[in-house]
Amino acid sequence: MPRTTRMVIRDEKSVYHVISRTALDGFPFGTVEKEKFVSILKRFARIYFTEILGYAILDNHVHILVKMFPERNYSDADIKMRYTVCYGDDSMFPVGRIDHFRRKWASLSEFIKEVKQTFSRYYNKSKGRRGTLWGERFKSVIVQKGDTLIHLLAYIDLNAVRAGIVKRPEDYRWCSLGYHSQTGNTDNFLSTDFGVAEFNDVDEKERFRRYRRYVYEAGALPRSDGKSRHVIDKDIVTIERDKNFEITRTDRFIKKTRYFTDSGIIGTKAFVAENYQRFKHMFQSRHEKIPKPIKGLDGMYSLKRLSS
Repeated sequence: MPRTTRMVIRDEKSVYHVISRTALDGFPFGTVEKEKFVSILKRFARIYFTEILGYAILDNHVHILVKMFPERNYSDADIKMRYTVCYGDDSMFPVGRIDHFRRKWASLSEFIKEVKQTFSRYYNKSKGRRGTLWGERFKSVIVQKGDTLIHLLAYIDLNAVRAGIVKRPEDYRWCSLGYHSQTGNTDNFLSTDFGVAEFNDVDEKERFRRYRRYVYEAGALPRSDGKSRHVIDKDIVTIERDKNFEITRTDRFIKKTRYFTDSGIIGTKAFVAENYQRFKHMFQSRHEKIPKPIKGLDGMYSLKRLSS
C-alpha cells in the first residue's frame, strides 16, 4: 500500500505535534539517551526555521510540539548564518545552494528526519549495534493555536505524571516544563508562546506561571470515562494554588491520546474544515469529510470520527 502523503502547510507558519516511537523492545532510552536527544533537538532547532513549543522524551517514544516557519521569511544572509551554525565557522557556503537550504530548513519532514537520524547514529555507536532504531515513520498532527495548543502542550508535559514516573511534571527533566523549571529555559531554547491570547499582554515569567498553573489544574482531573490513571495529587495542587495559583477553567481538558496523535487535524470547526480542503485530494474516500466534535472539549473538532 502506498505511503500517505504528509499533511503540511507550506505557505504560512504552522504548529505540528510530532510523535515517534522506537522499533526496539522494552524501554531503551535511559538518562544518557534522553539528554542526548534533547541536545540534538536544541542544535537543529537553531538551524531549521522552527520554534520548539514543547517536548517529552519518554523511555520508548518522543513527543515534539514544533512551529515551522515558511521559507520566504528568511534572507540569503540568514541562510548563510545558519549554514555556519550547522557546519562550523570554517565552512564555505556552496555556490548556488541558497534555494536548496531555504527549502530544506523550512521542511518539517527534513527537520524531524535529521534529528532522528543524528540520534540513531549516536545510539547505535554508543551501543555497538546496527540496524533500525525507530519504528514506522513519525506521526504529525496540524494544531490550531489557542485552546487546542495549550491543551496539547499540557498533555505532552503531563506524560511522565500519567506514566507514574513523577508526581509533579517539572520533576521530569526531559519534558518542556521540566526544562523551563530546572534550567530557566537556558539559551531560550523553548518558545514561551503558549498559544493563548490572554498570555500575550504579560512578560515571559508571568506567562510561564500561568501555563504551569494550567498544567497543574488540568493534571489533577480524573478521566471522564472512569478509567484509572495517574494524576497530580490534589494536595499538591492545593499547595501550588496557595503559592499564587488561580483557579482556571480546565473542565474541557480530557486526556484522550488518540485525539492528539491520530486525528489528522484538530481545532475549531472552521479550522479543521479549511485545512481539510487543502488536503482532501490525499483521501481515498469518495465522500466529503465533515469535522467531528470532540466530546468533552467544547468547540474543538477533529478531522476523523474517533470512537469514544
